[in-house]
Amino acid sequence: MIRPRGSMTALITPFRGGELDEGKYAELIERQIRLGIDWIVPVGTTGESATLSHDEHRRCIEIAVLTAKNSATKVLAGAGSNSTREAMDLAKFAQETGADAILSVVPYYNKPSQEGIYLHYKAIANSVEIPLMLYNVPSRTGVDIHVDTVKRLKERTKNIFSIKEATGSIERTVDLLHEIPELDLFSGDDAINAPIMLSGGKGIISVTANLLPNKLSELVRLALSGDVERASKLNSELFEINKALFIESNPIPIKAVMYMAGLLDSLEYRLPLTPPSFENMKKLERVLNKYEVLK
Repeated sequence: MIRPRGSMTALITPFRGGELDEGKYAELIERQIRLGIDWIVPVGTTGESATLSHDEHRRCIEIAVLTAKNSATKVLAGAGSNSTREAMDLAKFAQETGADAILSVVPYYNKPSQEGIYLHYKAIANSVEIPLMLYNVPSRTGVDIHVDTVKRLKERTKNIFSIKEATGSIERTVDLLHEIPELDLFSGDDAINAPIMLSGGKGIISVTANLLPNKLSELVRLALSGDVERASKLNSELFEINKALFIESNPIPIKAVMYMAGLLDSLEYRLPLTPPSFENMKKLERVLNKYEVLK
């Protein structure tokens, strides 16, 4: 069983003419592999999973697994839902397809209790053999998975080892690692990637890595090797682009800058997402010009 570690990219999903652009998707994944990313993460929040059909969601996982198959890069497949049954089905599909692990978001919209969250994840974990990473992002889901609930899941399941922590709180990171020292914690907030890793995190799941995989891979390497000075310096250098990529809801800004950088042939979203405002496009362009984007 391969436990996730290191640099991970929360992949965007490219569209052309309103449909999934499978060729471009594979190209983007190949670029991630070439530029040193350890794991790719298809169909999470950044991949617009909320607007994909079930068939498209599954196809994205298939393409990711197939493209990464003969490389050192692993696949952490997005397989979350607010329906436990649907999340189990996605998790099983990801495992059968060849994903190395799954990422499962806290159930959104229906606002379950902590007991409901615990039973939700326990059911998913028991339905597969591969590792399941919890994904806590209360700003999106409306519900926060408490430290005690994470601890119960870590202790009472065979394949929950890790969490993507996207509360934006260093205090939460410290609390989790104090209460559950053996937990593998990953930064879900690019602005505080280095602080989280230097506090004991095992890596990152990054939006910015879609644009700058080489830089985010280097940041992880420096932080995990204990090079505090250089990791902190690089984190600071990336701060402006990290901040800019959240001036509107993710993945609106990251897709815009990738289009500006020539990494996307067309700038398309699924409604209700729309392109950035004119003013924000200009801001993104100014920030993008400060960074070297490798093809």
